[in-house]
Amino acid sequence: MRVSALNIFPLKSARGISLNETQVDAFGLAGDRRWMVTEPSGKFVTQRDLPQLAQISAYADDNGLTLRMGSDEPLLAPATPDRRRQDVIIWDSTVNAAVADEEINQTISRWMERPLQLVHFDEVSRRTASVNWVGEETPVAFGDGYQVLITNTASLNALNENMATHGETTVGMERFRANIVLEHDVAWAEDGWEAVKIGDILFRLVKPCARCIMTTQDQATGSRDIASPMPAMGRMRMSADRSVPGPLFGWNAVPVGHGTIKVGDDAQSVGAKEPWAIKKR
Repeated sequence: MRVSALNIFPLKSARGISLNETQVDAFGLAGDRRWMVTEPSGKFVTQRDLPQLAQISAYADDNGLTLRMGSDEPLLAPATPDRRRQDVIIWDSTVNAAVADEEINQTISRWMERPLQLVHFDEVSRRTASVNWVGEETPVAFGDGYQVLITNTASLNALNENMATHGETTVGMERFRANIVLEHDVAWAEDGWEAVKIGDILFRLVKPCARCIMTTQDQATGSRDIASPMPAMGRMRMSADRSVPGPLFGWNAVPVGHGTIKVGDDAQSVGAKEPWAIKKR
């Protein structure tokens, strides 16, 4: 088993960036989901209710976040510590975040055709993953709830085979917005792993990922007028455990340790557990 792809999403729900290598720390892959779009009230906004976010490209560096959409000039949101701050809401978490300048917020609002603002999870911001699943407090930025999402190429192949059997167009791994994609030859093997080790870093698999409407959207345009993996996931991957309802694909993971991982690195499954219960059809 090896690492076949690495991805980060500097702006939550915008386009991802494929990497050849990346640093990993307690927050996950460096630069992943440190920025987010919210309503002026602070409520987070994603592709679930604003598919057009998929049209925004985002690149982060020490200077801040550079955004691009269509033919507009690039937009730089500086990473400065003296911004206005606001409590923002992401799922059940309240996070004190830095808010971008009004000119930047106006441009994003124009792009998305509704009032919005850009916020930054900076060095002052604090949030932790669910202790109920992780077992201890671990830091997380603007990910849906956990630090890293891991998927398996064999699982996607099995899903696509099911779709093809039912006359449905197949889909790519980009639909699932994974941070780490593992090349493996056994579909759903990840359901029975306690963890994955890559180099000196252990990634504890703490919770299966229940999938939503975002998997039905083109990750470059936001269009939903394309093939959907939802019917196949419904046939193959409906959770039988009420603690995580819905169709499952991939696992949320918590990193233990820090260092560099690269595409092509060997990966090893660590430990074994009873596979997650899937409804039989």
